[in-house]
Amino acid sequence: MIRAKMKLNDQAQLVSRLYRRSFRSSSNSRPRQHRPRTHVKPDTREPNPFVLKLKQLRDPDDAITLFNDFRGMGFKHDYPSYSSLIYKLARSRRFQAVRTLLDRVRERGIRCQETLLVGVMNHYGKAGLVENAVDLFHIMPKYNCTRTLQSLNTLLNVLVENGRFDDAKDAFDRSRKMGFRRNAVTFNVIIKGCLEKGCWEDACKVFDEMLEGKVQPSVVTYNSLIKYLCRKSDVDEAMSLFEDMRVKRKHPNAVTYAILMEGLCSLGKYGEAKKMMFDMEYRGCKPRLVNFGVLISDLGKRGKIEEAKSLLSEMKQKRIQPDVVTYNILVNNLCKAGKVSEAYKILVDMQMKGCEPNAVTFRTMVDGFCQVGDFSGGVKILNAMLLSQHCPRWETFCCLVKGLFDSGRMDDAEFVLEEMWKRDLRLDLQAWESNLEDACSENKASNELVIKLIAVDQTP
Repeated sequence: MIRAKMKLNDQAQLVSRLYRRSFRSSSNSRPRQHRPRTHVKPDTREPNPFVLKLKQLRDPDDAITLFNDFRGMGFKHDYPSYSSLIYKLARSRRFQAVRTLLDRVRERGIRCQETLLVGVMNHYGKAGLVENAVDLFHIMPKYNCTRTLQSLNTLLNVLVENGRFDDAKDAFDRSRKMGFRRNAVTFNVIIKGCLEKGCWEDACKVFDEMLEGKVQPSVVTYNSLIKYLCRKSDVDEAMSLFEDMRVKRKHPNAVTYAILMEGLCSLGKYGEAKKMMFDMEYRGCKPRLVNFGVLISDLGKRGKIEEAKSLLSEMKQKRIQPDVVTYNILVNNLCKAGKVSEAYKILVDMQMKGCEPNAVTFRTMVDGFCQVGDFSGGVKILNAMLLSQHCPRWETFCCLVKGLFDSGRMDDAEFVLEEMWKRDLRLDLQAWESNLEDACSENKASNELVIKLIAVDQTP
């Protein structure tokens, strides 16, 4: 009897479970679908052989030659070919060739992606060719390319970066009529332009317009405003804006803290700046390179190089690898203090740790060697710089040449002058002729070299 009751209970429980399961499945409006596991098919397209070879070239002339050679062999260039070559030429500022290729793309009816034309606009802006960027923005539809807000934001940034704020503001005001729905990036560019002109009230008006248009300010928006206040030494007001930012649940990032730290350092409050770096970690924002960079830069300016070096060790303990900007801060301050040999050790150390020097590193080192009269060291760094495809400033070349002549290093002087000539960096003949004649007045071979180099420089 007991067994029979147990059996009935078990059956009742089973029926109950089945009923509940049936009810759940029937109450779900969407029947469960079996989703078969999908396999991503490998890309079977063959890589573009022209693009593969193009990536190996640095010289823009070689790139153009390669393009023509492929075409001569019957290779049909398509969009990847054109876009890759246009990017490379734009980076090298070969804009005449860029325009020729863009015309060919338009004639062939090849559809351009917006990213390509936006990239060209950016390079126009960096070269100061603002009108070219404006024209390209207006004719983008002729390349079968639909303009989006990205194009407008790029144009506004090019205008602001080149001191054409009034034109940028005019385009910003007309943007809605052009069919663009402005976002935080659009407003941020205009706010940046207002602040660069020193118009705090105008920036606040744009900020209010941003809120009225129900566009949420980003961290970048707040960072721009805080940075302006800190540069005006109004750190208290910047801190108030920082607190307002947190109240509105806009989480400050490492850049926000770095801006405030820099403001504190500018007021001589290094201790408070360092404390802020510890506070940010407590608030859940990990210190980054930019935060250590602010502290290292302030220590370097005050000549506390050993303390700056100790911060490098602290970074390594936190597993933060110093980058080229961090090393450049140390190199720059050591060179300014005349401690070029120590700066050179930093240069070697960064290379050993796998951090490649950039143009700023090399230029600082060459200028540093010239400053202390070690022109032999300057030539050594110049060689390394040229091998790394970087180029000194015109002033650095001139200082180095004069120092080499003064110290009687004629072979090195000729080498430097020839490198200038290759890069179309022409000498100011009137000034240099008198300087070189003074330096070489007692040396017949030097006089002959001067005459030869001046003659070379005058050749068309």
